[in-house]
Amino acid sequence: METSNIRNFAIIAHVDHGKSTLADRLLEITKTVSKEKMKEQFLDQNPISRERGITIKLAPVRMEYQYFSSLNSHLSTPNSKYILNLIDTPGHVDFSYEVSRTLACCEGVVLLVDATQGIQAQTVAHFNSAKKENLVVIPVVNKIDLPNSQPEITAKSLCEAFGFKEQEIIYVSAKTGDNVEFLLKTIIEKIPPPSSAKSYLRCLVFDAVYDEHRGVIAFVKVKDGSLKLSERIKFYQTGIESEVSELGFFSPFLTPSQSLQEGEIGYVIAGIKDIRLCKVGDTITVQSSKLSIRQAQDKKVQSDEEIEPLSGYKEAKPMVFFGVYPKSTNDFVHLKESLAKLILTDAALSLEEEHSAFLGSGFRVGFLGLLHAEIIKERLTKEYLINPLFTMPQVLYEKKNDGSIFEPYATLSVYTPQAYIGPIMSLCQKNKGNLIDMKYHESYSTLIYEIPYVMIVRGLSSKIKSVSSGFASIDYELIDFRKANVINLEIRVNDNPIDVLSELVYKEDAFHIGREKVEKLKKTLKKQQFRQVIQAFMEGKIIAREEIPPFRKDVLAKMSGGTGQEKISF
Repeated sequence: METSNIRNFAIIAHVDHGKSTLADRLLEITKTVSKEKMKEQFLDQNPISRERGITIKLAPVRMEYQYFSSLNSHLSTPNSKYILNLIDTPGHVDFSYEVSRTLACCEGVVLLVDATQGIQAQTVAHFNSAKKENLVVIPVVNKIDLPNSQPEITAKSLCEAFGFKEQEIIYVSAKTGDNVEFLLKTIIEKIPPPSSAKSYLRCLVFDAVYDEHRGVIAFVKVKDGSLKLSERIKFYQTGIESEVSELGFFSPFLTPSQSLQEGEIGYVIAGIKDIRLCKVGDTITVQSSKLSIRQAQDKKVQSDEEIEPLSGYKEAKPMVFFGVYPKSTNDFVHLKESLAKLILTDAALSLEEEHSAFLGSGFRVGFLGLLHAEIIKERLTKEYLINPLFTMPQVLYEKKNDGSIFEPYATLSVYTPQAYIGPIMSLCQKNKGNLIDMKYHESYSTLIYEIPYVMIVRGLSSKIKSVSSGFASIDYELIDFRKANVINLEIRVNDNPIDVLSELVYKEDAFHIGREKVEKLKKTLKKQQFRQVIQAFMEGKIIAREEIPPFRKDVLAKMSGGTGQEKISF
């Protein structure tokens, strides 16, 4: 297949705007999946993804389509077969890096907006990411079949917010398939074919999964050159060298082939057994020993050091940490094995053992965000039949040599109807947000804040949803670390520290948080035969205290009848 007949694109949208449903219709129109095998959210093979109705893992698929264009078409081969490589992307902010590497594999995107909800937080975030990659953006208004849809208002908002022309916007119903084939033809017409910048092999790793029989399966886009079976390759960032044992493309299941040509998207298996050695964003190139052969063909490449890796690589860094403990000490080994298996399939997880004086042996696990943690907890329950205890979420602090502590900050974007601006601004200010920018549009407004990331972790999103009656949505991006006036708040019961309840808090909030914790503990803990004193300590001082009295001997118990054997003396 000629490179000019390849189209690489992604569908980007806010959560629950219809990405997976649109992908289903494209699979049907191109006859990639037969109707009898088709089921809803076909590309979402994860059962948790199906149950929640949201995409939590990107899914690539290769489609073939015979396109007969008009006589005035600008296409070099207007009446021929085209290869369409679609990547269905997650919409949640926790997986934004995964989306950014997906966009680096594409030449264009379909920007999908729900006609009943309009522009949302991730709509804007993904659009900005696509423009940074200089991609062609095709605006699409979805769900026009619903009775409460407002396609004209949604289209007007797209024109106002992103500068589209009204005639550029395509109206579809992914559920019924209305106008989806026209969108498919527009993708072929508007999105350019892939182009090459170098003559030697460079592949971008945009995802990886682990197979217990074949090892790591790397999802790649061949940016330059070609990759063949049994060829010796090198992963640039990790330095791992290996031989290609299998490669191919997604149709949508793994389909082996003899080679992957320039511009194609596919998979590579090279006998790697640790998924942490195959990093998202890494560059696959030819091995050093193989380079000398290519030097004769291309004099521009002089040595292995002069091979340029593809730009944009960074490691996915966990930013939210939970203590994960078994409910019974007998389940510790089972929990350890389960987490080890999950790390094989999810390189974004970090894991280290820790011990709690209160809960015993457990693990400190790092996640990309709260949704990521929630999904892992659900997988532990459903796939490994273990129900662990998760402690309070903690963010990643940086401690300097001088004793000062730095905390992560994020840029928070809030998209809301104008009627809720006041309550949202008041809420963000209470949560230490600093207003940076504010934009008014016809149907909604945008508020930009710089805010400590710990506030987002502590449930700011749900609070914003509450004060806006569910209409507002947020997006955030971590920016840097800043000095924080935090102090360690310690909780003790009968002078025994409860480490899982101790945390770093802002000094001005310590009294309030300490009082709240000891009051909750008093309501939660059961009475014992001894007195229980609950205290909150800050800098060695008691700032809150509650007491649970012991059971008292009931001296009148024998006077209430009992077994009838008691004697009452006067």
